[in-house]
Amino acid sequence: MWQKDIDKQQIEVEGQIWNATHLQKLESLSRTEKNEALKDVYHFLTEWFSDTPTVNVQTSGSTGTPKQMAVEKARMINSACLTCDYLNLKTGDTALLCMDLKYIGAKMMVVRALVAGLKLMVRPASGHPMQFLDQGVDFTAIVPLQLYNSLQTEEEKQKLAACKHILVGGGAVNNDLRQQLQSLPARFYSTYGMTETLSHIALQPLNGHSKPAHYYPFPGVSLTLSPEQTLVIQAPAVCPQILVTNDVAQIFNDGSFIILGRKDNTVNSGGIKIQIETDEDLLRPHLNTSFALTSIPDIRLGEALVLLLEQNTDTDIEELQYQMRTWLPPYHSPRFIYRIKKIPVTETGKINRAACKELAMQLYNKKKTT
Repeated sequence: MWQKDIDKQQIEVEGQIWNATHLQKLESLSRTEKNEALKDVYHFLTEWFSDTPTVNVQTSGSTGTPKQMAVEKARMINSACLTCDYLNLKTGDTALLCMDLKYIGAKMMVVRALVAGLKLMVRPASGHPMQFLDQGVDFTAIVPLQLYNSLQTEEEKQKLAACKHILVGGGAVNNDLRQQLQSLPARFYSTYGMTETLSHIALQPLNGHSKPAHYYPFPGVSLTLSPEQTLVIQAPAVCPQILVTNDVAQIFNDGSFIILGRKDNTVNSGGIKIQIETDEDLLRPHLNTSFALTSIPDIRLGEALVLLLEQNTDTDIEELQYQMRTWLPPYHSPRFIYRIKKIPVTETGKINRAACKELAMQLYNKKKTT
């Protein structure tokens, strides 16, 4: 059903058909096209239709410095087939590309269009992708920030609702966003994966689904837990090696799983292990500003939990410290709360955990010397 032979693949981009015979023209357009979003697509197609067996992809940098990876085209095709099968996409369906093509999630949108014969619509990578759309599409992929922004205005919300299948990747979808999706006819899915797995290896329905919020792996994906309770992935179709992730997980009898947080984000404070993503979920309904939990070294506790709050909040710090004792489990309340101008985030909108930790240490040292 799907076209796996690159030499026979073709893609319709904004109404124009491209295939391997157009390599020279694509290469020229990748230098001269004035529309930056289209220029990036032409550049990717030049790389895709070339003789090299790999393409270059940049990691998101959410846990460290972004890095370049060479990934196999054949495995990207396998990944695309898994998604197209799951969503039951059909030749001629419309697909919207509205993410930065530096990253695997955007590149895989183009590969899915190549494999399934989708009509690709290309829009700038922006926080409001729906404002550039005149109609609904059969398929698109966005990040949580784009989803949040699109739900804030009725016009963009209606355009979002007119889409059929929407993948939401690159970060967690909180409960508030999930609730807003329940009344929309479009089908939304949270994705689980990373650059090494060539986008996602599991999907979680976000609306129109009665089961708990579990991820369901694709066929051919085998999951286990490491001794540290982190997810171990075997997905030979998309990744040649076994991946031991840093994601603390729980696997259920039906093969589904949930992610509790990253091992890197487990704070051991006085012998109490705190998964900061879990505590952030507990705090989110109560805080009316952007925030992040992190930690600093502590001579007595080992690590001390720190709450960073964006400065536009008018919350009384002492009152907040008292209230958090009722919102969080015992001994989980942050020892320090610091107001900051902006929560550090990566290019893809995720909380930059390394930068938060560094900032918390700077603020602690500054306060200690004053």
